[in-house]
Amino acid sequence: MKIGVLKETKANERRVALTPVVVKSLISKGYKIFVEKGAGMASAFSDESYSEAGAQLNSLSEVISNSEILLGINPPEYDLIKRLNEGKVWISLLYHKSNIDLIKKMSERKISTFSMDAIPRISRAQNMDVLSSQANLGGYKAVILGANELGKIFPLMMTAAGTITPARVLIFGVGVAGLQAIATAKRLGAVVEATDVRPETKEQAESLGAKFIQVEESKPQTNQIKDTIITPEALKKFDESKSEGGYAKEVSEDYKQRQKEAVNTSLRQADLVITTALVPGKKAPLLITEEQVKQMKLGSVIVDMAAEQGGNCELTKTNEILEIHGVKIIGKTNLPGELATVASELYAKNISAFISHLSTSVGFKWEMEEEITKATLIIKDGKILNN
Repeated sequence: MKIGVLKETKANERRVALTPVVVKSLISKGYKIFVEKGAGMASAFSDESYSEAGAQLNSLSEVISNSEILLGINPPEYDLIKRLNEGKVWISLLYHKSNIDLIKKMSERKISTFSMDAIPRISRAQNMDVLSSQANLGGYKAVILGANELGKIFPLMMTAAGTITPARVLIFGVGVAGLQAIATAKRLGAVVEATDVRPETKEQAESLGAKFIQVEESKPQTNQIKDTIITPEALKKFDESKSEGGYAKEVSEDYKQRQKEAVNTSLRQADLVITTALVPGKKAPLLITEEQVKQMKLGSVIVDMAAEQGGNCELTKTNEILEIHGVKIIGKTNLPGELATVASELYAKNISAFISHLSTSVGFKWEMEEEITKATLIIKDGKILNN
């Protein structure tokens, strides 16, 4: 099996799909690796380090022609898709539910594709879970970025001139990114609060030292309307805060309003707010309106980790830092990419585990009904299987 590693072309992307250490490991298993020249430079991995690991350094055209499998971080650009021949296998983050046109173009070229963001959240796939490994780093970076923009320090500090009170941090979303943000902010000495639509995250947030803001559920009662039968299906409709496959579901407008009311006091007191809420395949839910921003403290900061999918804050602008109503709003995307060396190391380990699961050194297994394969195989020989 011949694997090609391409240099990322997306603006501000510094990560690389395979690192020299992982290249060496795959070669020891019988795979042959081709790396585009300069692919790892932005991540601090030199061409020489890949050569020493056993990879062949080639031009883009040579890597494409020599390889059966092509690896990337981001979805391929249309110009690149045109250069891929029928029968090639592409593996990267694809966000296939949001990139319908891209998937259609890849299917027309009869390129088989696997989407790394579709890895199911099951125990045996944990070492392949790219979204978790990258979100972990993103949550850490969001706190550091917010601290850098904040005009005060995080920890309680007693000085001869007086006592400095600790900063207050509010985190929306207690997934992987949110949990890492909680842990990082606590290590820096902040007072941390967190909220999530999934009540099962309360224990996790509190275990890291955060106060969890609970939003009470609103369910129908059998005595609300005389002679009305409340079926299990009707109750399920009101069970808004459960998760699907580890991800939060999109919730109702009623729930959003109750969450808004529950967190408003904390939002007004917060020095730093980090929002992490995403719904797969959909625009990010709106959690902070302009009216709420107006009520926040002057000098406070919002780091919107959902900026690339529309933002959790109404005022977020993608890849911009704005100051509106005295509040800094940071809409940077690709926070893991700002930690390119370690982000690449984790991604490479994820993708190596994934390839080892899907194939042997002599070919793909194509186990079409196997859970991980079924979830991640988006196109097979031109046929779209997941959309």
